[in-house]
Amino acid sequence: MKDIKVLGSGCANCRNTIALIESVAQEVGTAIQIEKVQDMPSIVRYGVMSTPGVVVDGKVVHAGGVPARDKIRTWLI
Repeated sequence: MKDIKVLGSGCANCRNTIALIESVAQEVGTAIQIEKVQDMPSIVRYGVMSTPGVVVDGKVVHAGGVPARDKIRTWLI
């Protein structure tokens, strides 16, 4: 199971990122646990200055804008 955190204020891009990650995870058959992190001090602790940010298994893999499906796929397989 992949532990995923989406860092952001809850904006449209953050919501779209969550939906996209869930969709790709279902496509590739990977179990995920997804958490929204909206607390700004917590986001900054990850070093993310533009949102949405994505953390997979404790490692920041993306920051700023909605990630591409192909990029998400590489995180999940």
